[in-house]
Formats: sequence, structure tokens, C-alpha cells
Amino acid sequence: MSSSNSSVHGGLSIEQIAVPANPDAAGASDFTTFHELIVAHQLELWGNQDRSPTLAESVLFWQGNPYEERRVFLARFDGAVVGSGTLTLPLSENTTTAGVDVVIAAPFRRRGFGSRILEVLEEQGRGDGRRSFDAYCEEPLAPEGTPVLEAKSGTGGVPLESASTRFGLHHGYSLEQVETNSTLPLPAEEAVLRELDTQATARADGYGVITWQDRCPDDLVDVFARLKSLMSTEVPIAGLGWEGEEWDAARVRQEESTWKASGVESVVAVARHDATGELAAYTVLTHRAALPAVIYQEDTLVAPGHRGHRLGMLVKIANLRRAVELWPDATSVMTWNANENQHMLAINIALGFKPSGFEGEWQKRLG
Repeated sequence: MSSSNSSVHGGLSIEQIAVPANPDAAGASDFTTFHELIVAHQLELWGNQDRSPTLAESVLFWQGNPYEERRVFLARFDGAVVGSGTLTLPLSENTTTAGVDVVIAAPFRRRGFGSRILEVLEEQGRGDGRRSFDAYCEEPLAPEGTPVLEAKSGTGGVPLESASTRFGLHHGYSLEQVETNSTLPLPAEEAVLRELDTQATARADGYGVITWQDRCPDDLVDVFARLKSLMSTEVPIAGLGWEGEEWDAARVRQEESTWKASGVESVVAVARHDATGELAAYTVLTHRAALPAVIYQEDTLVAPGHRGHRLGMLVKIANLRRAVELWPDATSVMTWNANENQHMLAINIALGFKPSGFEGEWQKRLG
């Protein structure tokens, strides 16, 4: 680490905390406090834990991996925990960027604690050679007619007077992109799925659908990894300027093993081109038994050379049907899409997804 892992300023102490080997490990209390702070923040925003990680998932994530270093900080004032900060440092690509996040407990807001935490995170990032900082803020939909700040390079906007908007602008961040958070109530309308599936199948002549649970078959993992590499270059990123990620079989297996160890189940559907054997499209859904009501829609991608055959719809329906069989207690599916990704948004709308929130994607470049 290039700079100190703790800071004291005017009675506020900010210290990097250890991420335990597992939730029950000795010395895990600080991390548990961090996790509970995040959950409390989610409950305050949404009234539920649908968007919260489980403790096991949080532990595994913040341990980091060969592709990203992750640091967690707690802030205390007069012995009370007032907030947290996190810093993510990509190690394989985008090695001049860092991700930052600040959460302040409700009783301690508007006292400058968040600004000081962010300052420490940026100091650490600069010490590790980072020159661009990314931040994400997810919130419920604002009432109709609320004044908005338009995205600088993408489309859409965020409420102009929200606390997160004021905080980002105050610290020199620009709003680059907005994602729509949408929710599909379950069970989905079977008549709608059947009609959409019939239409997609008619356009997808020459393609077959393959599904799997939790682990990609060995004979597909290399071609699947190549398809996943496109996810970071073929989806809209507005002006964020990220480099594409390189995926191989080892990276796929690392993601799968982390999910399994943290209690996350997954189902994947891919479309394979019959003539060439190429994987042309894929989609991923994940589920946590500890939070059984919600299924997360992860990646969905159709490779450029195979677009125009409704493969996105084809694999989404196949995967949704499999997920409902595996996780019958789920009552909704949640997804996120960049506002300028009109094609994927149209697929989701046709399936019955309704907007339920938004995510502002902010960036600060040091030059």
C-alpha cells in the first residue's frame, strides 16, 4: 500500500479494516459492522433487502481476487461508527482507475464525514497510480417532474437536488451514465412468454439454446470466456472510457467458485450457432437462498456478428423458465440497463419489466 491505511482528522478516525476469511472468523466484528451499515442503508432507501448482499457474499467479494484488489474502511467519531468507505483497484485492465463508495449512517450526515472519507479513498487511489475515480449511486425513482441533472455523455438524468447528486458535484465528479433498474414480478405472464418465444424461435433458425447451472461445461468454457470478454466492449459505457476485460477459462472458474462459496446459485443460457459452433449470445441469472424472493439478472449479450435473430429474447426466456423451476420462492427478477441500451430495454419491457429505480454512474478524472 502506497499510503497510510488509517487517518485521524478532527476527532474522526478512518481505518482500513481486515476482511475475514469467513463470517464466523475471529476478529470479524469490524467487517460485520461494515456489512450491517450497508444493509441499514439499503433498508432505508428501499424498505427491503432485495439489493443487499448477504454477509457471506460480502465477505467473499471484499476479499478481492487476482483481477481486483478491494479495501474496506470504517470511520469512527468519538468511538461511534459513523460511516464506511470502499476502494476497488482493477489489476488486469483499467489499472489507472479506481472505484470509490461512501456510506454515512443516518444520524451523522451533513457533518463533513463523507467528504473526509472520500478524501482518504482518493489519496489511497492516487498513491496506487490511479488517475480516474468511478462511483455509483442507486436510488428509487423520483416523482414525475423532479428537476434532473442530465448525463454528460450518456442519456437520462438523476434528481438534481438529491444528496448523492450534490455530493458528487461538490467533489468534482461528473455524471457520465444513467442505468434504469427494472423489476419483473413473478410468475411472469406465460401467454406473453409463449408468444415472444414463438416469435424469437422463428427468427433464430440455425441456432440452438444450451443451459447450465452453476458451472460451465468443460467443452464450452473457452468459447464462453471469449463471449464474456465482449461484455465490457459491446455494451454502452457512455464516456466512461474503460478498457475491455480479457476473460479466459480461469477467470470464468474463479467467478463460479466465488459465487458457490458465497451461497450464490446461477443459471446460464447460451445460443450456439449450428453451422460454426460459435456461442452467439448468453444471459445469466443469480439467486441467493438467504434472500429467496429476488433473482438478479446479470449479463446479457449478443455477439455483433449474430445480431438481428432475436437471440437476446430467446436466451432470456429459456433462462427465466429454468430459474423459475429452480427457485420457486422467487417473486421478482431485477435487472439494470444503461438508458442508451434501447434494444435490451425493449426486450425487458416486452417481457414485463417495469422501472423501479435508477443508478447514476459518476467519474472524476485527474487529467
